[in-house]
Amino acid sequence: MKRRPDFWTVVTVLIIVTLVVLLIVPILRVLLLSFVDADTGAWTFGNYVEVFTRNYYLTGFKNTLFVGLLGTLGACLLGIPLAFFTARFHLRGRAWISTLAILVLVAPPFIGAYAWIMILGSNGVVTNFFEGFGIEIPTIYGAHGIILVFTLKLFPFVFLMTQTALNAVNKSFEDAAENLGCTPWQRFTKITLPLVFPAISTGAIICFVLAIADFGTPAILGRGFRTLSTIAFAAYRSELGGLPTMAVTVSMIMMAISMLALFAQRRILSRRRYASSLTNLPVKQKLTGWRNVAVHGFCHGVVLLAMLPTLVVVYTSFLKTNGPVFVGGFGLESYSRILRDTPEAIGNSFLFALAAVVLITAFSSLISYVIVRRDTAASGAIDFLMMVPYLVPGVVMAIGFVTTFRSGSFFGLGTATMLVLLYFIRRLPYGVRSTTSSLRQVKPSMEEAAINLGAPPLTAFLKVTIPLIMPGLIVGSLMSFITAINELSGTLIIYDAGTLTMPVKIYLAVLDGEFGLAAALSTVLLLCTGVCVYAVFRFADNRDSAFL
Repeated sequence: MKRRPDFWTVVTVLIIVTLVVLLIVPILRVLLLSFVDADTGAWTFGNYVEVFTRNYYLTGFKNTLFVGLLGTLGACLLGIPLAFFTARFHLRGRAWISTLAILVLVAPPFIGAYAWIMILGSNGVVTNFFEGFGIEIPTIYGAHGIILVFTLKLFPFVFLMTQTALNAVNKSFEDAAENLGCTPWQRFTKITLPLVFPAISTGAIICFVLAIADFGTPAILGRGFRTLSTIAFAAYRSELGGLPTMAVTVSMIMMAISMLALFAQRRILSRRRYASSLTNLPVKQKLTGWRNVAVHGFCHGVVLLAMLPTLVVVYTSFLKTNGPVFVGGFGLESYSRILRDTPEAIGNSFLFALAAVVLITAFSSLISYVIVRRDTAASGAIDFLMMVPYLVPGVVMAIGFVTTFRSGSFFGLGTATMLVLLYFIRRLPYGVRSTTSSLRQVKPSMEEAAINLGAPPLTAFLKVTIPLIMPGLIVGSLMSFITAINELSGTLIIYDAGTLTMPVKIYLAVLDGEFGLAAALSTVLLLCTGVCVYAVFRFADNRDSAFL
């Protein structure tokens, strides 16, 4: 007599099928299309040959690496000293610094680019101020502007990860270096930095991957400075009606860059041991004199500068307008316009994000249980696949969804359904990561006791496990909602007139010069993000790690 598969085996199969259909198949579809000739449908390497021989694509490739590397370097130059100062010295407003850094981290990325136009654009506040004195300063448009936005947007990744690692360093190593006559700078570069290098490199890799995949910032600030993400989007638009072969080829190169960066980091880390015992932890020192002023000025100055775009957006949203023109004074015309002209964009954003979060919450609880409690090859494969959405740019996944589910061999899906499923699969790792951390703190004996008393596995899971991991589920759901409602690059590929969302409307409004409308919609997005961040603070055991 055949044994019936147990409940968790069925769940594991369901998870694998879901990941294959929504993650693996779209990526493979994109990969295969990159080897297809758009005119004949024959297999070819010509698309890649064209990318690496034609100046248009080569320039985009070089530009992507340029702004990605320099943006990452800038994030490290701000994040590492900020982490060191907050971890090693008594600072007033330390919690305030961390909170602002987190708010910068979760704010919609394209809003920073738009806000800097208001500050340093052709008609920006700072630009006009200096022009009043006859001084012409460079505008924000171009590579330097993109690098600035990346630096100020991404440094919290390096800051939060490095700060956590610095708080766990064994102080004995630094004391020994000091006793041997090392200066503070030598002690920092030769002892402290190597000990926290895994955290720094992980933060840097995240910054680099996000920078090269970012579409909104170079699209808004580029002004002729093209990156692979903007080239892929433009190629997709130009190939509508046919096979988007060049768009997917460029997208695969973006994905390959991300994977190579991750592989290089893993190889570097594998050559040395970085572990140390969690004893004799550092003690914060009290600074005096000019050093105290300088450290406080640097730490508060960095986070305030990074928050400046957010403050500008909120301020601009309350300026009086007459259509797209600011007419002086304050008013609520921009908010009345979004309620009158774009209510569907607001409704769609909430509807799609909430629908995706419902799926994420259900699946992340099941996936976390399989990963933590089931020591099988399948659970290991699922754990590995949870890393893939971090590495795949939104443009790649969106093109994969369109070619697979709209015109591919799979059944045709509606635009709204595709957007919900795209948000679901791209943001699922946030829910899984948070729920997995909570589940690892729950002893299996509590679930086993319920099963021994006769409860079916599903009942034990719902009545015992779920209540115990509820804080992790809530945090993961909130983080998924924050990132889903702010999704731009993937939505731009898929949306139609009936599925317009707030990020897309903001992007289109900025391109049309409707800065008041864009500011009001951005403020609504920022308000939603701020409420979710506050809720995360209430439920997360470690508010910093919850956002990484």
